[in-house]
Order: sequence, then structure tokens, then C-alpha cells
Amino acid sequence: MKVIRFEVGNLGTNCYIAYCEQTRQAAVIDPGGNAAQILDILAGQKLQVKLIINTHGHVDHIAANGEVQNATGAAVLIHPRDAGMLTNPQQNLSSFIGGEVVLKPADRLINDGDIIPVGNTELTVLHTPGHTPGGICLKGDDLLFSGDTLFAESIGRTDFPGGSYQQLITAIQEKLMVLPDGMKVLPGHGPETTIGWERTHNPFIQ
Repeated sequence: MKVIRFEVGNLGTNCYIAYCEQTRQAAVIDPGGNAAQILDILAGQKLQVKLIINTHGHVDHIAANGEVQNATGAAVLIHPRDAGMLTNPQQNLSSFIGGEVVLKPADRLINDGDIIPVGNTELTVLHTPGHTPGGICLKGDDLLFSGDTLFAESIGRTDFPGGSYQQLITAIQEKLMVLPDGMKVLPGHGPETTIGWERTHNPFIQ
């Protein structure tokens, strides 16, 4: 699996395009803005987008869902416990930062353990609640898209509605810290890291 990373939106969200080199099929993970940029990259790389995957339902991770979907026909995937955030500007927090974002419901709800094919590669869903009730990570063979669950030497905020510090720490310990040290972590904001580095350097999970 190959990955293209770039920042979108006013909050510097990491949007990722994960794709299969053999088939050129791709998934867009967390299109939080800059739809035109996303579409330009897809066209430039000659990628066919089958899926839009939201790691959770906050506006900075979902805002460009509609535009990317309209242009590509890709299906939108999200965990059921965050599904209502797509259509509710209070829940997705857009009403609090100016400009309400109301999107169509998801095409498919994904749960812990689900396998998502991307061409000849695949991603496994890890439900990691705490930042939001339906927050997920996506695990490939040697990389992890961690959304706003785990950052480089930090963790996601838990003071938003539906957040839980204890749930987040438990999810990180039980779902992420059991992964190999060398697994690359691609977070929703900030630089990439590894599981091994976070195991020994992250002050929240020592």
C-alpha cells in the first residue's frame, strides 16, 4: 500500500490517499477540506477512488466528503457511533466554528475487525473510542492511520461531547500498544511516528 499525505482545512488535518500500486484503486481517509486539491492529486496519480473513510465525525475530518464523493462516486464509510455526526452540525462541531456542515448519511457503517479492501491491499478497522464514541484507526500491513486517537507523543482530546479519557487510554493500550514496535503511525494531525516510539516516549501511556 502506498500513501500520499497532505494537510487540509483550517486546522491542519492530515488527509491521506491510500492506494494499491497494481490496481490504482484508492481510499481517501479524512477529507477534511480542500476538495479541489484532493481531486487534483487523484487525477495526477491516475487513481480510482472507491472509498472515503472517516476515522471519526468531527468537521475537520469530514468537510470535503460530499465534494469528493460527488466527483468520484466513492462510498463514504464511518463507524455507526459517529454516523449521526455527518448530518448534524452540532455533533460534528461545525456549528461552533462558523458555517454548518451537513452531509449525506454514510453509505456503509464499519465496525471493529472489519476488513476493507483497497485494490489488492486491505485495511483492518480498530474501534478506538475516547476522542469520539465512534473513533477508529485503520491498520495496514506495516502502517496505522490513527485519526485523532494517537499523535506523536500525545493523544486526542477528550473534552468534546462524547469524549472519554479513560476509554481513549484503554483503547490505545488494548488495540494499539499490542502492535509491533516498527509499525508506522500516521495520525490525524502532526508528524508521523511509530508504535515503538510512542510506547517509550508518549507521556500519556507510560
